[in-house]
Amino acid sequence: MNLRRLKDATIDELRVRAAQRIAAFSERRGWSTLAKLPTDEEFASLFTAPIPDLLEHFRSRSEPNFFSSFNSPAQTVDAFRSRWPDVAERLIEKANRICEGKFDLLGCTNLSFGDPIDWHFEPCTGKRSPLVHWSKLDYLNANVAGDKRIVWELNRHQYFLTLGQAYWMTGDERYARVFTSHFQSWMDANPPKLGVNWTSSLEVAFRSMAWLWAFNFFKSSPSLSSETFTNVCKFLYLNARHLESYLSTYFSPNTHLTGEALGLFFIGTMFPEFEEAQRWQDLGRRILIEQLPVQVKPDGVYFEHATYYHRYTTDFYIHFMLLSRANNLPLPRDVQDSLVLLLDHLMYITRPDGTTPFFGDDDGGRLAKLEVRAANDFRGTLGVASVLFSRGDYKFVAGDAAEELLWLLGVEGLRQFDSTTPHEPKELSRPFRHGGYFVMRDGWKRDSNYLLFDCGPHGVLNCGHAHADALSFALAANGQTILIDPGTCTYTGWKELRNWFRSSQAHNTVSVDNESSSVPNGAFTWKTIANCSAVSWISRKRFDFVSGEHDGFVRLDDPVTTNRSILFLKQEYWIVRDCLTSSGGHRADVRFHLAPTASPVVEGNVVHDPNTGFSIHSFGDGQWIKEDSWFSQSYGQKQKADAYVFRVNFTGEAEIISFLMPSSGDWQITPIKAREGSAFIIDGANGQDLVIIRGEEWEWLRLSHEPIRKVREVVVLPRQGEASYLKF
Repeated sequence: MNLRRLKDATIDELRVRAAQRIAAFSERRGWSTLAKLPTDEEFASLFTAPIPDLLEHFRSRSEPNFFSSFNSPAQTVDAFRSRWPDVAERLIEKANRICEGKFDLLGCTNLSFGDPIDWHFEPCTGKRSPLVHWSKLDYLNANVAGDKRIVWELNRHQYFLTLGQAYWMTGDERYARVFTSHFQSWMDANPPKLGVNWTSSLEVAFRSMAWLWAFNFFKSSPSLSSETFTNVCKFLYLNARHLESYLSTYFSPNTHLTGEALGLFFIGTMFPEFEEAQRWQDLGRRILIEQLPVQVKPDGVYFEHATYYHRYTTDFYIHFMLLSRANNLPLPRDVQDSLVLLLDHLMYITRPDGTTPFFGDDDGGRLAKLEVRAANDFRGTLGVASVLFSRGDYKFVAGDAAEELLWLLGVEGLRQFDSTTPHEPKELSRPFRHGGYFVMRDGWKRDSNYLLFDCGPHGVLNCGHAHADALSFALAANGQTILIDPGTCTYTGWKELRNWFRSSQAHNTVSVDNESSSVPNGAFTWKTIANCSAVSWISRKRFDFVSGEHDGFVRLDDPVTTNRSILFLKQEYWIVRDCLTSSGGHRADVRFHLAPTASPVVEGNVVHDPNTGFSIHSFGDGQWIKEDSWFSQSYGQKQKADAYVFRVNFTGEAEIISFLMPSSGDWQITPIKAREGSAFIIDGANGQDLVIIRGEEWEWLRLSHEPIRKVREVVVLPRQGEASYLKF
């Protein structure tokens, strides 16, 4: 904790941090009873009543209840095999590869950690972290731990769920034997408090929840011995004590804190036999409820402004609600209301192809690995929510049910999903003003047009999961994802890649003098932060208009102000206007990152993709430059993609206007002289359009074809007053 933070810290923060430091010191010195596994006698004293055989007790008890699929395993398996036969076969194949020591983790495939598994090894860089007390391990240093996120993903043990599902599908005891042998291997290699797998409380929580899933999958297996089960429960007890001792209350009070709270709630709820279980359950429940108004903005946007972590948070609260309901634990209405807001945002930012842009960081992980879908496909969560809240619009966007729904809600939940009548969401375009996201779309069909604009705050706290994406956007034309946010790729594995993927140069926005709007200063901190905000939002049946600005380049020796406006003529095209103002000379780069599936070519002032018909026509006394770029579909993976830069050298002021045309139609866009401002003629199949932009005033007119020119439509966006639309 640096001096500035120390000066600003509250009494409570100082107290909590001091207690955690003292606890860690006590563990290092060997004074803490939590630095070693309890003996059998000590462990027996931790329960509310004597339990002669813990495994037999776990197998025979009727309460507490886990997720609904475990109420009728045979029906669950029958439904899974009949509904998703291909997925069932792929799942079994994946389980077989796990048995062979091959793991698909995050965006990495066929990873091997040795035989037996080296639980501290990072195979992508060949680094093995040392077995020292967790508080003394510099896990953010790639030279020490490589990319620790990959190590952690293995040690989350979520692949136990895959083994468990395969065990249910086949009854093959081999999956249970691998599960128990991996458990024993892990316990031998990870003594309490030693090594990289104890450095993050969130990882302890994820691992604990995965163990509870695994217990329920394998509880009847003869391969699971009483001795192994008891030893795992000893670790589970230490996990709970570790979580309550080292909550991320002031370290990372984001999904770290809520995930840790959920872990405590899981352990406290599913193991009421522990004397301390009620305290864990109450503490986890209290934190989850208290954090709702902190981490969820009034419009439903997750406060770190990262779409992947938004999904994490949504899943946390869905599991929290389901486990509470299963055990008749009442929750305040605020939990449901905030969860619905989170879900509404996920629904509206879903692209026509069913995927979601990765604005901000994505770490590639999941709360529970229960489905086989792309990392940017969040529709499984919406499918579960369609049943949870009887929402036909969630079902409409979710499409078909995902396997996750069956595992969480059981066969009855699947029946309810099938009986729910889907319907389109009530709105097309949607502003999320508190979060600074604005969705433009002209339909909910598979071939609709879509744009998501980001002009909100950079992030929160230390903005650890933010990107320098002020005024950027993602776009789908005729249902196809065209302009993309390139993703994250890595956190600590490769410093250069980490910095590039979160730079302005990696996003569909403007950079000045090759500078990023916000400048990183380490893997999760920033040297400078751009303040970004919306200026206006207008949405009508025929068009949408949004404008925003940021001060990210005011820090330059010669300050530059930045403004971006977007006019969307629904069913037609977008007009993007970038305005920069300064005193001296600068270089402005307007970047467009195209999906890897695109094959664009440059013709004059036009970038055109013949495969989709999409084209970008830019004006502003500049030239197109092709750049080699990257796209990360999931954490740990990257592939080549193309970026096109419209580069303008300017002195004083620059105005760059780009027309984004969704489909081929021999568009001819011609700049024409205007008394003031800028004007363009757009010739297309639907007529001839005239666009006039004077400062903050816009006019768009649709003229009929020759021989008789008539004004058919008019859009007027005045500097002040109401926007208007007329059709003749």
